[in-house]
Amino acid sequence: MKPDIHPEYHPVVFVDGEHEIVTKSTITSSETREIDGVEHYVVKLDISAFSHPFYTGKQKLLDAEGRVERHRKRYGLK
Repeated sequence: MKPDIHPEYHPVVFVDGEHEIVTKSTITSSETREIDGVEHYVVKLDISAFSHPFYTGKQKLLDAEGRVERHRKRYGLK
């Protein structure tokens, strides 16, 4: 690997409501928290895999059945 071209990785904790993901990232923030003796940057998330409707199974599916038939009926297509 070439020296001085790669970004610096920092310990980070991503917070989504009550869920926390402790990892490393290039992102930083002004808020920090100490976890197991190590200072982590705290990044608050609006949506993560813990709260996204697709991943939680709470996503509502639209009824696509019959749309083509309604279109053909409306415009007289066969």
